[in-house]
Amino acid sequence: MTDADDEPLKARVEQWLTREMPIIKMHGGTSAVREADPETGEVIIELGGGCTGCEVADITTSNIEAELLTWPEISDITVRVPDPRESLGGPDQAESIMGIDRTEGGRGDWGSSNPGKDHF
Repeated sequence: MTDADDEPLKARVEQWLTREMPIIKMHGGTSAVREADPETGEVIIELGGGCTGCEVADITTSNIEAELLTWPEISDITVRVPDPRESLGGPDQAESIMGIDRTEGGRGDWGSSNPGKDHF
């Protein structure tokens, strides 16, 4: 049986995320250790899936950073959560996504399905 310190830093961080942060997966999120350099102490984690656009992603990010900075071999931690607009093509995307016409301020195009003024 190997000592935990013999495992690569990246593997240990991934195991910690799985064990100590199940909330990520429970809420449909994903986590990936993009970099874990034992020489510089730099760790980069990216959250995705349900974390993208989540209102509590900042709290999750802060909790991850606070814990991992207590590890003696980690001196710098970056946790990235992509902006939800990035996964939709960015703020300049003009075409319709899921029925939302972004060129019309996100109101969409009612077209012939507009029920009219007298519809309750």
